[in-house]
Amino acid sequence: MKKNIPHIQFDAARSENFGFEILPIEKIAREKEKFNHDPELPHQLKFYNLIFFTSGSGKHFIDFNWHPVQENSLVYLTKEQVNAFDFSGNLNGFCIIFTEQYFVNCFSNLPEDFVFRLFNPQLFSQILKIPKQSDFRTYFNLLQQEFSGNESFNRKTIIESLFVILVSKAEDLKQNQTFDVKDNSNIKVFQKFTSLIETHLSKSRSADFYARELTITYKHLNVICKELVNKTAKTVIDDFIILQAKRNLINSNLKVTELAYKLGFEDPTNFSKYFKKHTSLTPNSFVKSISK
Repeated sequence: MKKNIPHIQFDAARSENFGFEILPIEKIAREKEKFNHDPELPHQLKFYNLIFFTSGSGKHFIDFNWHPVQENSLVYLTKEQVNAFDFSGNLNGFCIIFTEQYFVNCFSNLPEDFVFRLFNPQLFSQILKIPKQSDFRTYFNLLQQEFSGNESFNRKTIIESLFVILVSKAEDLKQNQTFDVKDNSNIKVFQKFTSLIETHLSKSRSADFYARELTITYKHLNVICKELVNKTAKTVIDDFIILQAKRNLINSNLKVTELAYKLGFEDPTNFSKYFKKHTSLTPNSFVKSISK
């Protein structure tokens, strides 16, 4: 694998798709030579993607880990995530891809943090098992038929309506399969916390720093993190930095020394020790392991 992972932009097959597209996985596999990247190699998304596997079993690559998937698995992928397909098995299904603006417009009646909650891999599992008795598949079939059919009256609104129903059905299933967050204000604090990490990761890796920025106590921040993701605030910070380090290591031409400074390490040796502590690999060893 080449070191650089391509950034995949939303590129609709038809201009009238308005930031929304449904692609059969079978077509992606069959026409993979036509893409400017190999879908079976890691690539970084610049859009949102719901992958619904309708038959078979196999695996899917999400942010440097292979995850088992099977019939009726729904995979949530947010922009900036690294993913890859595996066409060696018998998996079939569809990619429902859309821009953030399209999604926000469809759910304009819901809180602004809805996108964050729905696609945040820390708050919920990225793979949702759709029960066979669920009517999710019925609505998906309607959406797929409407999208792939001939131009019809008010087609755009029909597609948006079916998409909203489909996502809402999935969200209902997700809430029934995971813990229920009682205090919505804690999610808002956690959202701001992760946003601050992204903004200031080169400035500080201290949970105390972020607690002060949030004008709450370190203890309170820890309680929120433990409740929502069962991690300490420090672990949330470390996990974010390691993920950014991995993405940069194989998605840029930055040398390890340059990356260390970019992530706020004054000494590149300390970065290498930090990376190895959390991954059991040196940065260079990690790149080689992904390139196999």
